[in-house]
Amino acid sequence: MMAPDFRRKRSLLRVKRPYESHEDTMAAWQRKNNRINKMKKGIFILPSLLTLASIFFSFYGLILAIKGQFLWSGALILVAAFFDGIDGKVARLTKTSTRFGVELDSLADVISFGVAPSVLFYTWALEPYGRLGWVVAFIYVSCGALRLARFNVQTSVIDPKRFNGLPIPAAAGMLATAVIFFEHLEIKPADYSIFLLALTVVLSFLMVSSIKFHAFKDLTVVKEKPFSSTVGFVLLMSLIALAPFIVPFFICAAYVLSGPIMTAIFYLRGRKNLKVSVVNGPVSGVVQTSTDIDRKP
Repeated sequence: MMAPDFRRKRSLLRVKRPYESHEDTMAAWQRKNNRINKMKKGIFILPSLLTLASIFFSFYGLILAIKGQFLWSGALILVAAFFDGIDGKVARLTKTSTRFGVELDSLADVISFGVAPSVLFYTWALEPYGRLGWVVAFIYVSCGALRLARFNVQTSVIDPKRFNGLPIPAAAGMLATAVIFFEHLEIKPADYSIFLLALTVVLSFLMVSSIKFHAFKDLTVVKEKPFSSTVGFVLLMSLIALAPFIVPFFICAAYVLSGPIMTAIFYLRGRKNLKVSVVNGPVSGVVQTSTDIDRKP
């Protein structure tokens, strides 16, 4: 008498019986499909919520910039950059990347990394220049919008490992960390007003330039040397923890300078390889013409 009771309690051990009719099978399949669709809707909205969080923090930073709280404004723009960086990764990991999400992300970037940092920099350092100051701030916003539009139309034709032009989040990070750096060290922006004005102009034209910047999407080095990469990441986080108001400024500055430096190195290497290919002809010491090179099989 005990055995049947035991089997009845341990229902998980019993083999599920097949459905008695086709209607029962279809009803069970529909219930399962509904649960999956509800889950997909929840996953679909998550990247959009992260993008809206980026807009929220950058807009709040804009309000603080108008009120004169420049250090907190720059910090909130960096927080917005964090949410902007993870929304795309979450969408790819959950396989919920949509055209709607791409367009929303672009519009968010114009606000978070175009309007907010330009207003912050204008109220902090460029306002004494009067008309020239707000024109330079407008140039920054315009170049950022053009950079995003070009990125959207060139996504399928450019190298995914390289950015064509300075990414607008990096430009905004450069401006935000500069404000944090100066405010923390109590350096008056009026003493470096020409440098800050030139910095804004340079960042604007770097965004619409054809200079290549690393996209950090190639994880080959991390896969080949995981231990060294982990140690490097720990050291970087330790430096930021030791000087959170100073180290991010130099990190952003190093990234901004890396594009022109890499472009110059690639250009010099290309010229050197071209000279070697021209000089090394079939006869030593004889220079080949372009026609001879084209006829060479």
